[in-house]
This record gives sequence, C-alpha cells and structure tokens, in this order.
Amino acid sequence: MKIWFRNNRGFLVFMLCLGLFRTAVADWNPIPSGSMRPNLLEGDVVLVNRLAYDLKLPLTDIVLARLGEPRRSEVVTFSSPTDGTRLIKRLIALPGDVVEMRNEVLLINGQVADYLEPQTVLEPTDAGASIQALRLTERLGDTQRRVQLLQGVSARSSFGPLTVPAGHYLMLGDNRDNSADSRYIGFVPRHLLIGHAHRVLVSADIKGHWAPRFGRFWQSLS
Repeated sequence: MKIWFRNNRGFLVFMLCLGLFRTAVADWNPIPSGSMRPNLLEGDVVLVNRLAYDLKLPLTDIVLARLGEPRRSEVVTFSSPTDGTRLIKRLIALPGDVVEMRNEVLLINGQVADYLEPQTVLEPTDAGASIQALRLTERLGDTQRRVQLLQGVSARSSFGPLTVPAGHYLMLGDNRDNSADSRYIGFVPRHLLIGHAHRVLVSADIKGHWAPRFGRFWQSLS
C-alpha cells in the first residue's frame, strides 16, 4: 500500500486540489430536471462561481468572509433548507422585499411585472407525452427573463404578500408550474447559497441519445 501511495502521490495531490477547488472556488452543476425551462434544459451543465457571494470553509456552509451581494434575477445554486438537496433556481426577491403572486403575475414592492412576447409551445413530459405551454418575457424593474407556464397543471400560482426576512432570499423556477421552489421550501438563508450559475458549460440532449447541443456550449445565463 505504501508503494502504491508513493507511485500515485502526484495524482492523489491533484485530485485533492481539484476537490478543494470545486468546493471553494468554482464548480459545475448538471441540470437534472425541467424546473428552469426554457432557459436551462435537462442535460445542461452550468458553471458555478462559488466565490460570487461568500468564501466558505471547504465542504461546509461556514462563511469565512462575504465577497459580494446576491442580485435579483441571478441564477443561483443553493442547498434546500428542507433536506439539503442542491437546487438551482432564479433569485427573485431580496431581504426586505415584499413579494406577491396573483394568478401567475409577480409583484415586488407593489410593482407589477409585465409579460411580453407570448409564445405557445408543446412541452414534453416525463411520461413521454406533451402538454401545451406558454412562454413569456417577464419584465420587472430593470430585470427580465423568459418564463414558462404549463396549461392544465395545478401549482401555487398565487401567494402572499410576504416580506422576505433579513438574511434570506426568495427563489422561483423559470418553469413556474413545475418547480419545487420557495413556494414549497420557504425562504433560503444566505449561508445555504452555494454560488452564482452564470454560464452553460456544455450540454447534451439526454432524451435524444445524448447528442451534444453545441449551440448551448458556453451560453450566458445573464
């Protein structure tokens, strides 16, 4: 065993450094579900900047230093406050914001979102069928993103008004009727934020024989 460690010492050091890099500096996150469609697809792998918000002790949620402030509309990876599962959603509301949703229409601090550029598409389901979906550009203040609404699906399309507590954030999936987000898991405390997902690194069609989607490589999420 000692000989094996001696002969593979360089490789082991490399793997240790890679692990520390992934847990403290930058990481990549596969997208396993459709909760962020149409902006993120199953089979995308996103690049996550773990130093966007906090410097943490590797392999823990212990914050050593604050490095930046989360901003509305950023795509964020975080640990679920309910079970620790790693999730990826869009940051919608900041501490102190009053947020509300009325029949799919978002309001923040009394300002009502505009919904533009409607597009009707057929959205595939896990059962291999398809349902009708409506895609819109949601514009609120100086932020905007494409969101998707599924027809005939029961979801929490209304809530609030709620005030986001200090040190917490409200997250929503872009696929509003198919996302386990803050409507179900509650507000996300800052120490559970992992990083800012800002770019698609690579992508493959996991439902189409893993064919590469070259057009999505290095695509910005901003």
